[in-house]
Amino acid sequence: MSSDFTSKQNATPNEVTGHKVYQWAEKLFPLCRSLTGQGTLETLKFFQSIVDGLEIHSIPSGTKVGDWTVPNQWDIHDAYIKDPNGTKIVDFKQSNLHVIGYSEPIDTVLPLTELQPRLRSLPHLPEAIPYCTSYYNRYWGFCLSDTQRKELIDGDYHVKIDSSLKPGHLNYAELYIAGDTDEEILLSSYCCHPSLANNELSGPCVLAGLALWLKQQPKLRYSYRIIFTVETIGSIIYINKHLKKMKEKLVAGYVLTCCGDENRYSFSQTRMGDSLTDRVTRHTLEHHADKFDEYKFLEIGGSDNIQYCSPNVDLPVCTLMRSAHGTYKEYHNSLDNLDFISPGGLQGAFDVYKKAITLLENNHTWQLTTIGEPQLGKYGLYNSETNPWPWQRTKLLKLFLAYADGQHDLVQMAERLGCNALDLISIAEECKKHGLVTKAI
Repeated sequence: MSSDFTSKQNATPNEVTGHKVYQWAEKLFPLCRSLTGQGTLETLKFFQSIVDGLEIHSIPSGTKVGDWTVPNQWDIHDAYIKDPNGTKIVDFKQSNLHVIGYSEPIDTVLPLTELQPRLRSLPHLPEAIPYCTSYYNRYWGFCLSDTQRKELIDGDYHVKIDSSLKPGHLNYAELYIAGDTDEEILLSSYCCHPSLANNELSGPCVLAGLALWLKQQPKLRYSYRIIFTVETIGSIIYINKHLKKMKEKLVAGYVLTCCGDENRYSFSQTRMGDSLTDRVTRHTLEHHADKFDEYKFLEIGGSDNIQYCSPNVDLPVCTLMRSAHGTYKEYHNSLDNLDFISPGGLQGAFDVYKKAITLLENNHTWQLTTIGEPQLGKYGLYNSETNPWPWQRTKLLKLFLAYADGQHDLVQMAERLGCNALDLISIAEECKKHGLVTKAI
């Protein structure tokens, strides 16, 4: 179930669309990813072929990191169950979800009564195959639909898992895009689930698109730290290697996951819920989506934002999603397939992230330079017979100047004025051009 993803994919920033991101997900969907192993490495190499400058790093098995230890490398080649008639009824090559992740090798025959405790299914979703793992405990087992499980007949079953667990490496990839300042924005996603489309592939695929878009920008205020890792232990590894610099430099950050469906947008707050990332995300969604769901930190469980926001780390990182993890029936089972995500859903997530990043880039605090209201007419900024400047724009400009006190950033101004902060960016630049305001921050 492996492919060669090392060749260039000939994607350019101008081609980044929801359809292109969906095509990436289609190519990656068959791979069996886990914390370690060839499937995860090939996924990272695929993104490396798309994004110039993406570097892959390896951490050896047995490495201590925080309270965790990098596990042995797990690779799997085949697995199946044959019923008493010799018919293959569960086949890893048909769905890599059929095997519990990190299952140790086994090749034996046993009766149904002994096999049943090794099987996992979902009675409330009888046609779905669950996704289960046993990363840190030696175990083996299979997953199947509950309908199929109930049809199993008494007798002896041949079970085989052709896998290996031995010292190897955990891999992750990173890209650093330098901006005008060394202050940073973190964009992080993970590549450690098998064939799951929304919970797995939507996040890193949208992240790859954002990396291309950022590399295309002629000028960036912030520098960008982009990470493709594995969930939990991968982010813990990265934090332990870079915590000092991240605490000094990071101003905002996102974990990208569950962003490929067409359902309502949602976001999970940082631990305290009051960071710049929270404010920008909330404001962006208020003006991008008709409705969205906002969750307090860990209200719905968490992803790598748990690690980035943990007490001894405390970075301003939240999770911006479509359907929030754990809230939809397709979560962690075979219903989370390529039919559940769509080019339109991925495009929407791509667009909302671009808006949030654009706002972060332009969220300055402005200071009025005049004593009293400036005479806008002499700058051509006031509606008159000789200068048909749009009245609504003049009104918004006057309001912007009224709050350019060196204390309120653009998001705070927009919240006060009841407008979209993105609409204030060009007004602020116009006022700056005429020397009416200066950047306080």
